[in-house]
Amino acid sequence: MPSEPPSSAIPATDLASARALFAALQARAQAGGVALRPPPPEPASCCGRGCNGCVWEGFFHATEYWRQQALRQLEGPETHAPRMRGDA
Repeated sequence: MPSEPPSSAIPATDLASARALFAALQARAQAGGVALRPPPPEPASCCGRGCNGCVWEGFFHATEYWRQQALRQLEGPETHAPRMRGDA
C-alpha cells in the first residue's frame, strides 16, 4: 500500500488542510533554520452566499502561492542558482 504524501505536497482545499499545510511547512522551516514569510491571513469577511470571487477563493490562491514559495525556500538556494556558461 503506497504511503500518503506529506501535507505540504498537496494544495489546500479547505481551512483545515490550509492550517495543516502552514503548520507542516513552518515546522520544516524551523527545523532547518529557514525563515518563511507569514502565511496569508484567514478571511474574516465572508458573507456565506457563494459569491463569484469569494474571499475564500483568494485565500486559497494566496495559500498555494505561499506553499510554492515556501517549498522553494526549503529546497535551498543552490537548487535555484543561475547556471553559468560552461556549467555541466
